[in-house]
Amino acid sequence: MGNSKSGTLSREILEELQLNTDFTEEELCAWYQSFLKECPSGRITRQQFQGIYAKFFPDSDPKAYAEHVFRSFDANSDGTLDFKEYVIALHMTTAGKPSQKLEWAFSLYDVDGNGAISKNEVLEIVRAIFKMINPEDMKLLPDDENTPEKRAEKIWGFFGKKDDDKLTEEEFIEGTLANKEILRLIQYEPQKVKERLKEKEKNA
Repeated sequence: MGNSKSGTLSREILEELQLNTDFTEEELCAWYQSFLKECPSGRITRQQFQGIYAKFFPDSDPKAYAEHVFRSFDANSDGTLDFKEYVIALHMTTAGKPSQKLEWAFSLYDVDGNGAISKNEVLEIVRAIFKMINPEDMKLLPDDENTPEKRAEKIWGFFGKKDDDKLTEEEFIEGTLANKEILRLIQYEPQKVKERLKEKEKNA
């Protein structure tokens, strides 16, 4: 990490990130400068990462969800993210291809990292997502998915799994690509809820 504190991004990392993401050289260099301002050591800790999420979601409690997101991107499990891991995280959660996003989603839901997802792991992530939904948005949720338990049950049902079954990465990705409802249920998208609200207002 020789260049992590010098203020310039190494050409090697820059080229790798341009190859693996949709971000431009200008964007990456600008982000690197702001990353160093926030994290002079060139690494971001779990607490700092949770702090960034807290700024994005001031009206809710994103701590548990941010912790799971952090875990899924801490590639070497050292408790910090370097700039490369951080940018890959940004890309995968915002601009990645559907299959890339689902590979990441699988690692998010595979809480213990054993290569398979259990129903309890689905419930753990869904509970973290629910902590980020504000009360107004919560009122808009359908009756069969307005609690973490109901939503986890619905997701598991779509995969056709019994309570003590496990879900492989291949099953998870194939099942989600084939069913838009699963994709909607496993994600946290407050914007979509707000868009639906506006549509309701227009049609009222």
